[in-house]
Amino acid sequence: MNPHALSILLSSLAVGTITTLSSSHWFLAWAGLEINTLAIIPLMTKMHHPRATESATKYFLTQAAASALILFSTITNAWTTGEWTIITMNDNTSTFMLTIALAIKLGIAPFHLWLPDVMQGLSLTTCLILATWQKLAPMSLMIMTGHQLNTNLLITMAVLSTVVGGWGGLNQTQMRKMMAYSSIAHLGWMTLILSFSPNLTTLNLMIYLMLTSSMFLMMTTLNSTNINKLSTSWLKTPLLASSMMITLMALGGLPPTSGFLPKWLILQEMTKQHLGAVSTLMAMSALLSLFFYLRLSYAISLTTTPNTSNSNMTWRMTNNQMQILPTMITLTTMMLPITPTLLAMLN
Repeated sequence: MNPHALSILLSSLAVGTITTLSSSHWFLAWAGLEINTLAIIPLMTKMHHPRATESATKYFLTQAAASALILFSTITNAWTTGEWTIITMNDNTSTFMLTIALAIKLGIAPFHLWLPDVMQGLSLTTCLILATWQKLAPMSLMIMTGHQLNTNLLITMAVLSTVVGGWGGLNQTQMRKMMAYSSIAHLGWMTLILSFSPNLTTLNLMIYLMLTSSMFLMMTTLNSTNINKLSTSWLKTPLLASSMMITLMALGGLPPTSGFLPKWLILQEMTKQHLGAVSTLMAMSALLSLFFYLRLSYAISLTTTPNTSNSNMTWRMTNNQMQILPTMITLTTMMLPITPTLLAMLN
């Protein structure tokens, strides 16, 4: 892609997200979401492959439907209450439609079916943008309106997302689809705690962005798009393969990695709210996700590929553009000891 066109598209992505984050009026927030959607579609189709075109078409249709529903819900709210500001969604019908629209935007179950198919048709770099940056604007709207949304609906979607995210990833061999189901499961945890502690939702979102970014950067460095390619990564770069194994454990929420922190705090808060049954169901559904993370870890570290390498220096890195990767891996694995500091910053 032309560097000038790429810079314009990436700048438009940033402008759309920042517009939504900084707006207090619904129309401006909606415009930011539209800029975001239109800016990423050329990035999706830059591979000139029918699968990429199919992914871009599916993404455009679902995002356009969600944007129309957001606009309809805000107009309905303005009609009944006379208010256009984001924090004054007082009409029950409007808040219900808004919750559904933001769930479609984010890919929260049961509105998740577009996400695995779209991500499978994209390059790893575009998948990284879709799984991280594109979640910021809709999630910020959800956090801003969280105190007005229907708690029972959010809890239902959260439990469904963690179950679907764990169950859907079990039988996959493609890394991009696995990361899509991982995203669905993590979004379920964020949705669960939204009504009770928006600060924990923000913390969970930050840690999810770090874990997913480091995972996609490692996949890009190793050029791994399925389990078979992943199993040869130990021959290429043993250090990076072992770091990927630790990142997978962090995505699964095992201590002492950073991924354990949000799950621990969310389950603690849900227990304080006397929602023990929901907490138990969420913890058990997290085991489903952990299983396919362990499966990937097994493929990376404990499986010796039958292929022989033709290179004399298989350990030498060819891609020198990933200077940020060591920082991301460090944050992925070592944030648990600073939990009191993070909690003090959020409260």
